[in-house]
Amino acid sequence: MKFAKYVFYVAGIWGILVITPLYFIFDQVGKKDPPPVTHPLFYYGFAGVALAWQFVFLVIGSNPVRFRPLMLVGILEKLGYFLPAVILFSQHRDHITDVYLSCGDALLAVLFLAAYWKTPKIESK
Repeated sequence: MKFAKYVFYVAGIWGILVITPLYFIFDQVGKKDPPPVTHPLFYYGFAGVALAWQFVFLVIGSNPVRFRPLMLVGILEKLGYFLPAVILFSQHRDHITDVYLSCGDALLAVLFLAAYWKTPKIESK
């Protein structure tokens, strides 16, 4: 259970640190990787949903046994970035650097699965 706590706390804190700056670099995103974002609501909506998930990971870390079923949903959240990056790259519609960046999420998906397997279904007394 300590493994799951550690994995989900680290994932949540890391995600908060990485995602929060998105709120302050909106204009830079289009300059560094054209074209500019034309639908700010999609951008900020993505940032908001992604940030909310980081807090879900902190909640899972607070009581892995109780929130064990959510670990599987967390795996889907992580694969939701990695798999599209790989597919889009294979179709020559994305850069290899985006695939490299998404590998962190793939690693977390594997760690989330390991945490799920290692976490008991019910708390031992």
